[in-house]
Parts: sequence; C-alpha cells; structure tokens
Amino acid sequence: MKISEPVPGVHFVEGPASNWIIVRDAPAPASVAATPAAAGFIVIDGGYPADRDLVLSSIRQLGLEPADARAMLITHGHVDHTGSAAYFSRTFGTPVLCSPEELAHVQGKEKHQVTLGQVLLRVWRPRVFRWMLHVIKAKALQAEPATRAEAWTPDKLAGLPGRPEAITVPGHTPGNVAVLLPDAGAIAVGDTFVTGHPISSKQGPQMLHRMYHSNPAAALSSARQLESLQANVILPGHGPALQMSLSEAVSKLRG
Repeated sequence: MKISEPVPGVHFVEGPASNWIIVRDAPAPASVAATPAAAGFIVIDGGYPADRDLVLSSIRQLGLEPADARAMLITHGHVDHTGSAAYFSRTFGTPVLCSPEELAHVQGKEKHQVTLGQVLLRVWRPRVFRWMLHVIKAKALQAEPATRAEAWTPDKLAGLPGRPEAITVPGHTPGNVAVLLPDAGAIAVGDTFVTGHPISSKQGPQMLHRMYHSNPAAALSSARQLESLQANVILPGHGPALQMSLSEAVSKLRG
C-alpha cells in the first residue's frame, strides 16, 4: 500500500492491485474553531475484499477514524472496488453511494463482469495467470454485496467533502461513473481508463482489456467524452496517479 497526496486534501492509495481515494475537507485555520465539516472525509471505492484492513489502516494513518467517514462512493460494482463497502455499511453505518444505474450491480442483484470463460481463454498468458491468482487470494470469489447501498443525488454529493460531482461514463459497466473533485482539479476515473494493470505491459493512460468491459465500444466512446472536463490530476482505479490534463490523457486512449 502506498499513500500519496497529489492535491491537498486528496489522498490516493495504491493497493496491491486496486486503488482507493480518501478525500477530506481542508482543515480549519488555527484561529477558527473546528467544525464537524472541517474534519469530514469520504472514501471513493474500497479495493478487493482482502484489502479491507489496508483500507482501514490507510484511513487511520491520516489521523482519521473509519467510523467517521461521511460516505463511501463507488464508481462501479466490480468486486475490486466494492470489497470494503458492505463492511463499512454494516460496521459503521457508512452510507454507500453509487449511481442510480449501477445500484442493482453494487447491491449484488445484477452482474456485469468478466466471465470465467473469458479468463480461461487467456490464462495461458503469464500476466493473466498471475492476475487470476491474485483475484483468488484477494477473496473476490467471497465478495459480499453492499445490499444497503443507495443511489446518490447531485444535492447529496454536493454536501460531501470535496463537493464531488458524478460523471456518467457507461461501457465498463452500465452505470459506471467518474467522480470529479472540482475544487481540487482532480478526477477519480475508476476503471473508465487506467494508467496500469497487472495484465498490461504498458504504463500511462490506457483502456482496460476488452474482456473487462460490458460494452467495449461504449466504454471507449464514453471515456473520450471526458476530454472537455477541467482536471489536471487523474486518479485511476489501477495504476499510479497522473499529473496531466484530462484532455491530454484522453487523447492517448486507444480501443
């Protein structure tokens, strides 16, 4: 686990194979009495199920308490992003929020993910084989759905630390989103595109392998539509954070 702060108040955590983000409000000046809002924070995505202790540790390393999270935002319902959501909801009563279109997926009522058959066709490749082993060790097959997850609204998001804005980018999954943090000039793109992945030999902005997308053509088309947004810090679900304009990053994407 590696924690960085590419923008003040935005903490990017690179986990073993999936990332999450902790966004906190800027601390109040010493001359101003602290308020609950000043100490607030949210978590964007939650790693694999086996990453739960790392998620908890990353929060505490920042001097925060997991029970105080105002919300956990989920970019999409794959198990490498929802692995801690059910635990936070059950243990701390943390609101788990996602797009209305993704709610059934996050709650475990639908599945939009790579199939076993798609993996087995490629498992002879060393990178795919190693990735598959990690998925098993990360307890992806025992993932608990976040049955209490709720659909967010723009007003609900606006009242959270970082004033996040949801940008719908369907294709990776039907209700996949990127989360814009306008005050920070940063965007959490989840798996809309990534900057690295265990089965990829490349680094830098790239689409995931086609097998991971529910609709590969739509995924690429949606990702390219992000280029008009103003953000200079890109926080992917896999790979390192980038200090690069979103328009430049999107221009590098290929199907």
